[in-house]
Amino acid sequence: MLGAAPCRHAPCTSIARTLDRGVSWRGLPAPVVPLGEPYASTGPAAWGIRFATPENGFVFGNGLWVTTDGGEHWSAGASPGGAMLSLEITGHQVLAVTARHGPDGLTGWALSRRALGGGPWTRITALADNSGTGGIAAQAGVAAVVDGPSVLVISNGGLTVTKHATPCPAARSPFPVVTSVAAEAPHGLALLCTGQGYTGHTDKTVYVSGDLGATWTRAGHPASAGDGGMIAASAAGHLTIATTSAASWLYYSADNGKTWRTVVTYLDGGQGWNDLGFTTTRDGVVIHGHPAYGDLLGQLLLTDNGGLTWHAVTF
Repeated sequence: MLGAAPCRHAPCTSIARTLDRGVSWRGLPAPVVPLGEPYASTGPAAWGIRFATPENGFVFGNGLWVTTDGGEHWSAGASPGGAMLSLEITGHQVLAVTARHGPDGLTGWALSRRALGGGPWTRITALADNSGTGGIAAQAGVAAVVDGPSVLVISNGGLTVTKHATPCPAARSPFPVVTSVAAEAPHGLALLCTGQGYTGHTDKTVYVSGDLGATWTRAGHPASAGDGGMIAASAAGHLTIATTSAASWLYYSADNGKTWRTVVTYLDGGQGWNDLGFTTTRDGVVIHGHPAYGDLLGQLLLTDNGGLTWHAVTF
């Protein structure tokens, strides 16, 4: 886990590791760089952490830091340039969504890759501006990322890229937007589309595909509370959505998006969520709040039943 802890001299960026699903934790060295936020931090900053193996890991943000010994030591690595908004590992390749800081916000969005063992970054493709905000979804050797009204499906570690149109323009509500995509092994995708917004609500529609986006079927409508959201899959048919407006909610479906239940509600004024994802078919994580914001401390939630129930972890 990447976060912040009290210290005498800033930056106070910290890393903690657990080997028993949150029962006990050990502090590890962290890159000497402040925590940040993609849309607000223009100088060196970190906001994400990913491990490909117990030894090989990455801290990313406005820069990239690499470990090959499980986090005991970190060194600066070559980055593809700009802000690294999302990073995932699939097929022994590291995939990253990046964008450049401009006077009007982030621009020049792109999807790039490099070998897990190191080497130069290769741009896979340019992305529509403001694409990929839901992050790269990766599971069982397949990755997917939103690209405007389409979805890019990446296989062979980024060597094969297929672009598919999404059904969001045909959604019932006006002005639908592709918000987030989830990968469901071995050939499934789930898509969250959001449309008409009103007083902290948006019309939401989930579509599913069994052929990696070539065709889509409308599954169902999650609750309207929340503006947009992130969707993730723990296993085929088991989906979770994290969304927020005046409060923060987690929605769960066990029938591939047909029906939904609210499994977590925080009446928190809209602190929101980060890093919703699953490491196995049962184990998942999500961050409530964001430690880069002074008044939002950030809290780790874990699930061990695929998203049906969640519990907060105490450090």
